[in-house]
Amino acid sequence: MTATIIDGKAFAADVRARVTQKVAALKEDHGLVPGLAVVLVGEDPASQVYVRNKGKQTVECGMNSFEHKLDVETPEADLLALIDKLNADEAVHGILVQLPLPKHIDEAKVINAITPAKDVDGFHISNVGLLATGQKSMVPCTPLGCLMMLRDHHGSLSGLNAVVVGRSNIVGKPMAQLLLKDSCTVTIAHSRTKDLAEVCRGADILVAAVGRPEMITGDMVKPGATVIDVGINRIPAPEKGEGKSRLVGDVDFASASAVAGAITPVPGGVGPMTIACLLANTLTACCRKHGLPEPEGLTA
Repeated sequence: MTATIIDGKAFAADVRARVTQKVAALKEDHGLVPGLAVVLVGEDPASQVYVRNKGKQTVECGMNSFEHKLDVETPEADLLALIDKLNADEAVHGILVQLPLPKHIDEAKVINAITPAKDVDGFHISNVGLLATGQKSMVPCTPLGCLMMLRDHHGSLSGLNAVVVGRSNIVGKPMAQLLLKDSCTVTIAHSRTKDLAEVCRGADILVAAVGRPEMITGDMVKPGATVIDVGINRIPAPEKGEGKSRLVGDVDFASASAVAGAITPVPGGVGPMTIACLLANTLTACCRKHGLPEPEGLTA
């Protein structure tokens, strides 16, 4: 049996196309343009590439993109003052502060300074609480992307056994909440779980978000299960030449794809969905602010 490959690139392109269509309709019918503000502190190369991609895709969807690049030495008070300004700005519907932040800045304080309705990352404590209690919230982009792909593949998720490996606030915990909301039976596993392989083998849906390269192997996968690999790890690839590396997920793709029913690759699986869902969240935030119907199929 060879697993169906869930193509995140193609799926993300479809999400972006739907967002573009809705943005055009908002302009046409209501004279509204959703706006996303991205704040980058410092010169982290990976963050710079990510912010550049976000800006490019925001504009391609017909939205306004506001980029704020601050020096690595920027005092915490200055960053908080900028967030206050963006909170009050009517043209800004979504605010995203690129993580990680420099050591002298308190990440939690910064995240919780963002108005919850504009928190398109879904990290504010209010959004976390709303999601946990099944209320309307802003949902973190990566788990939202995973949920969209799972719904697309399975239709209904009701009654399926789901195992989430990883308990981070960014992926593991919100992913579990979303799966619960869709009536899955959910287990959260992690590095300390006793007999992790046995727990994973019980999963109809297995989400790997643990940050360890190729930790989930084929013998840990139930035959026919759907495997969602959230991991992005860079490992040495001497076969490509000295000092070269390659990207792998938290799942050993070769062995897992021989057993699974469906699987996301790395790269080209969950990754592209993250920015697509950020754009969807910005659109949703704009619709909510103006009391308009939320975009169908683009929310949790």
